Amino acid sequence: MSASTSSGTAEALGPDEGPEGGAGAGAVLLAALLDGMDAALCAFDAHGTITHWNREAERILGWSAGEAVGRAGFAGWAVRRADAEEVQGRLMAVMDAPGRQVHEFALLRKDGGRVLVRTQSAGVRGADGRPAGVYCAFGEVHAQIDLERSIALSEALFEDASWGVVLVDADLRPTVVNAHAARALGGGRRTLLGRPLGELIGQGVEDLEGALQHVLAEGAPPAPAELWVTLRTAQGERRRCWRSGFLRLDSPLAQEPVPLGVGWLFQDVTDQKLAAQEADRVRFRSNQLHRASRSASECEDPMEAATSYLDYALAGFADHALVDVVAGERLVRVAATPSGEPGPCLPVAGGSIPLRYAAGHPALQAVDRTGSVRASAGAGSGAGVWAAERQWPGDAVHALCAVLRSRGRTLGVVTFLRSAHRAAFERPDAAYAESVAVRVAAAVDLAQVLATTR
Repeated sequence: MSASTSSGTAEALGPDEGPEGGAGAGAVLLAALLDGMDAALCAFDAHGTITHWNREAERILGWSAGEAVGRAGFAGWAVRRADAEEVQGRLMAVMDAPGRQVHEFALLRKDGGRVLVRTQSAGVRGADGRPAGVYCAFGEVHAQIDLERSIALSEALFEDASWGVVLVDADLRPTVVNAHAARALGGGRRTLLGRPLGELIGQGVEDLEGALQHVLAEGAPPAPAELWVTLRTAQGERRRCWRSGFLRLDSPLAQEPVPLGVGWLFQDVTDQKLAAQEADRVRFRSNQLHRASRSASECEDPMEAATSYLDYALAGFADHALVDVVAGERLVRVAATPSGEPGPCLPVAGGSIPLRYAAGHPALQAVDRTGSVRASAGAGSGAGVWAAERQWPGDAVHALCAVLRSRGRTLGVVTFLRSAHRAAFERPDAAYAESVAVRVAAAVDLAQVLATTR
C-alpha cells in the first residue's frame, strides 16, 4: 500500500485514535479491505466530496487516493467540465433512491486519455437514517463485458450446449454436469456429483481417468481424443464412443498456477464411428471377393476354386470354414480348414463318410430353410462341449451356416466358425456369407458336373 493511498483513505475514514484505538484500527482494516478489492471503488459524502478511493480506482484512472480524496466531485480532473454536471447529478441522485443504479460514463485518466466505465452506485445512510452519501463501484466497460460474456458462456454450456460438459475436481469426481452430459452418463445432474467415474463407466474408465490425470499434471492435449467406454445403466451396459476435449482449470486468484480441476467436453460419435467401421468392413469384404474371383479364375480344379474363395473370405471374418455337400439324405464333409492352427481350406481325405449331425443341427436347419442360420454357445454351456456335439473344432463358440445353391438345387452348406475372441455373427455377416456361398456353390456344382462326365 502506498503512502498516499494509506493516508488519503485513513483521513477519509475518520480520526485516528492511535494504534490501540478501536476507530483507528477499524480505519486501517477498512483501508486494507478497500485496497484489496478487485473492483474500483469511490465514495462521496452528502455534499459530493470524495471520501474514499481505492487502489483499483487508481489503477484504472491513474489518480492516487491522495489526489482524489477531498475533491468536490469529478469536475475538471476525472470528467470533462462539459459532462461534469450530468455525471455528478446522476451519481448523487441515487442517494435518495432505493437500491442500486447502473450507469456508464466516460471518465478521464490522469494521462489525459478517456476510459468508458460502468458504475454501480447506491446511497449510504447515517446512524440517524438520513442520506449520508453515495458509494460507487466501477470497472472498465470492456472488462465488464468480458466478465458478462464469460458468465453467459458458462451458463449456456451448462444449460443449452449440444455436447456434454463435465467439471471434475482434483480427485476426478464430477462437480458440475450439464444436462447433455447427464443424459449421456445415464443420471441426473445432481445425482452424478461427487461420484467416482468408475461407478458410472465400466470398460474404458482407466483411459478416461488417465487422460484427466495427464491434463491435471501436464495441461490440455493438443487435439481431441476418441474414447470408447461401456456405460452401466439400469437397462444394461451400453458401448459408446466419445470425442473428448480437455481443459485444465487454474485458479485466477493464485500467484502460482493451482489446478482446480479439469473441464471435460465431449460429443457422442458412436453412430458415426460405427458407420465408418461398417463402410470400411464392406469395402474390405468387397475387395476380398474381387481378389477371390481373380484367384479362382486361374484354378483348373473347380474344388480348388471353391476353397480359394473361402481362404479369401476368412480374412477378418472367421477362424474356420467347413464345406458339407449333400449325399443322398446326409451331408458329407468335402473341405475344411485345420482345427488347430490357422491354415488354408483344403479337401478332406476320405470325405465320403456321411456326417452324423443330430436333429436341429444348424447345418441341417440351413438346408431345410434354404437360407442362413446363426448359432452361438450359451453362457452356461462349455464351449468345447458345445462344439464337439456339433462336430466342429473345439474352440468354436459362434457359427454361421449358409446354404449352397446352384441351378435351383441345394448342393450343401458352408459353415463359418468363430472362437471366443470374436463377436457373434450378425445380420450383415450373414449377407456376406451368402455372397461367398453363391461363388462356392457355383464352383462345387462345376466340380460335380465334371466328375459325372469323366
